[in-house]
Amino acid sequence: SGTNCEYESKKVFEEEGAIVNDFVFNNLNDNYLNQSIQKMVDEINNAQILMIPGGFSFGDEPDGSAKFIVSVLKNPSIQEAVHGLIERDGLILGVCNGFQALIKSGLVPYGEIRHLDENSPTLAHNKIGRHISQMVDVKVINDRSPWLKGMKDEVYRIPISHGEGRFAANEHVLNDLEKNGQLATQYVDLNGKVTLEMPFNPNGSVLGIEGITDKSGRIFGRMGHPERYRKGLLKNIPDAIYMNIFKNGVDYFG
Repeated sequence: SGTNCEYESKKVFEEEGAIVNDFVFNNLNDNYLNQSIQKMVDEINNAQILMIPGGFSFGDEPDGSAKFIVSVLKNPSIQEAVHGLIERDGLILGVCNGFQALIKSGLVPYGEIRHLDENSPTLAHNKIGRHISQMVDVKVINDRSPWLKGMKDEVYRIPISHGEGRFAANEHVLNDLEKNGQLATQYVDLNGKVTLEMPFNPNGSVLGIEGITDKSGRIFGRMGHPERYRKGLLKNIPDAIYMNIFKNGVDYFG
């Protein structure tokens, strides 16, 4: 299924010199489904970076699209290809719907596709109970991830647009994420302080968490949409900042 951030995602990687093969998974019938599975396996096997873009994949209904994307990722052939990408030092990025897919497949925070249990972190419906679209300030609290290299302690004003982005986890999981350096980005207020309050924390995420990584840092999931920033857009928000994680991803293989 296509999303409304495909073109933006492709463009930002191409601008940094990447060769991008965009791929739409077609499940119209069994024949197309089998073709799509094989095509996706082939693409992943030939890739260094896998990105799952955001933007209303599968129409975002019912209850978000992650369940559909995860069912694709858990296909045995695709799962094997994804694990092969990880083993050969590849990078994975998931934005918005893509983050939902990474967290509900286990790729973050566990670094592998696996079954989840009641202790696994998740992304729940926004505390306000509806979709929200606005600009937010996001602070990089850890730049161990190749995606965030050189960005530690920087604050970026970026777009968000989602209905199901509230990061939720129990205290034990949160302690592990913090101890392992997997908390990557947090929502902050105008003073740069982590907050639980709207509008700065748009969804009510615990600890203001906007993005996390696996232990290696090579798999990064986040709710914000840095790919939506374009020079000449957002003219009424002059302090919007391009958070160019895409250059970092491409440079990792440079």
